[in-house]
Amino acid sequence: MNTVEPMNTVKNAMSKTLSHAKITPHRSATRGHGDHGWLNTYHSFSFADWYNPKFSHFGSLRVLNEDRVKANSGFPTHPHRDFEIFSYILSGELTHRDSMLQKGAEGGQSDKFFRMHRGDVQFTTGGTGIAHSEFNEHAKDTVHFLQIWAIPWKRGLTPRYHTRHFDEDAKRKAFVPILSPLKGGVDATAEQEKAAEPTIPETIPIHADFVMAAGIVPAGEKFVWTVGANATENNKRKVFIHVPMTKKGKTQVRIDGRDEVYSEGDGAFIDGVHAGDKLSVESVGEVEAEVIVLDTA
Repeated sequence: MNTVEPMNTVKNAMSKTLSHAKITPHRSATRGHGDHGWLNTYHSFSFADWYNPKFSHFGSLRVLNEDRVKANSGFPTHPHRDFEIFSYILSGELTHRDSMLQKGAEGGQSDKFFRMHRGDVQFTTGGTGIAHSEFNEHAKDTVHFLQIWAIPWKRGLTPRYHTRHFDEDAKRKAFVPILSPLKGGVDATAEQEKAAEPTIPETIPIHADFVMAAGIVPAGEKFVWTVGANATENNKRKVFIHVPMTKKGKTQVRIDGRDEVYSEGDGAFIDGVHAGDKLSVESVGEVEAEVIVLDTA
């Protein structure tokens, strides 16, 4: 599905392989930003008190927040409804608790209690309504994570949680799929909902024509993402690339061999692509580049 090529085997000429694609930068400085002391947050799309009509959604992608939460702080119990919501942990730890479970009564990891670390993803189907908390219970370390929301293909779904760890070494070899559409699609049966089988094995199922992937591109190498990941319904795709702030500003990437260089906190809107197109991401800085791919109808 995805490949990696050393840059010394690839022509360095800035040749576009997807000449039909429109790629629009979304620079870090154009994001919404709020520093609340306990929470330092950046919004790639309109969120809370920050609204920009240019950044309302992109396909079914509705929210992408890059958050840092200080120790012994977090989001107390709060409700969600009719969104697919997922957290991707970059560093530190974040504890998810279902509102039905009292602290101290969990007896280990479960769907109602999950202490996330780097490489973990926690996923929530809000559906008809669910309440949970996300808190940094660590004594001193700040947690750094992405919170992402997608619009589901229909409302009124049964609330559900999923948690999964994704291997760091695998991400250094190619883009690793993390989310893929639930088998059965918008017309999934009750049995398919209960089985919660994703289109791509070993991913988390999402109620949307949507794939998420992550890669850690070594310096001087290039990863290639197959648009749609052979797992989506709609041939016409939109892809959003995000470069998290993980290397103190040293990360730099190029997309599709074009001139623009993307740094930490930057994103890119990629429009006019189709399922099966090959989208390249090159690490052109001095350090490896963590890159998030959000592929939507």
